[in-house]
Amino acid sequence: MTAPGHDDDATDGAGPHRASSGRRLRLVIAGVMTVAIVLLVGVALGRLSSPTPVTPGTDSVEAGFSRDMQVHHEQAVQMAMMVRDRTDDPAVRSLAYDMALTQSQQAGQMYAWLELWRLPQAPSEPTMTWMTRPTLDGDYGSHHMTDDGGAGGSATPVATHEPGGRMPGLATDEQLASLDSANGVDAERIFLTLMIAHHEGGIEMADAVLARSEVPQVRAFASGMLQTQQSEVDAMQAMLVERG
Repeated sequence: MTAPGHDDDATDGAGPHRASSGRRLRLVIAGVMTVAIVLLVGVALGRLSSPTPVTPGTDSVEAGFSRDMQVHHEQAVQMAMMVRDRTDDPAVRSLAYDMALTQSQQAGQMYAWLELWRLPQAPSEPTMTWMTRPTLDGDYGSHHMTDDGGAGGSATPVATHEPGGRMPGLATDEQLASLDSANGVDAERIFLTLMIAHHEGGIEMADAVLARSEVPQVRAFASGMLQTQQSEVDAMQAMLVERG
């Protein structure tokens, strides 16, 4: 038999516990709401104090660069993985691995730009069309690259490219087949020769977009790519000399 007052004691004991839990829950909810409000106010103030970002269109220089450079990078990854299977040289294998990782990541970044801009991944015009457009000052070929990748940029003379033409530095099917059939030092020489030309073509394309785009993330990307690929070109030229 239950002792008199037992239920009342249990109820009294649970009451403060439930009240304390309820207060903690309300404090947590209030804290979350405060943080959310602060974040929303910060975003709103940032938008009010910053210029409205310009979203590139499907026929823009930025979109053309993003699409063409993805294709360009994909071939570099292909060649890097091919030579890794055809040589035991640690320096070449390490270089190829770094290139494959870097250019895969960069291709993904350009893919993401197009998604963010809500533009199709498929080309809207022939390859290289964007490289035939005027530079920021309406001229062609008169710019030079500034040390910090600044507004001066550098331009690719329009006469060197035609819409639908082959992208600078791309290896042909025959050249890829030659790499595919080689091994050892022969594979290393072929790879280094092809990748030097490939990087020089990529530098030319990055150079061209700097002369034609004012979009900050595109300019930062192209400037970083110029520095990285020129450094790799220098390293590959030295490695090629070592291999006669």
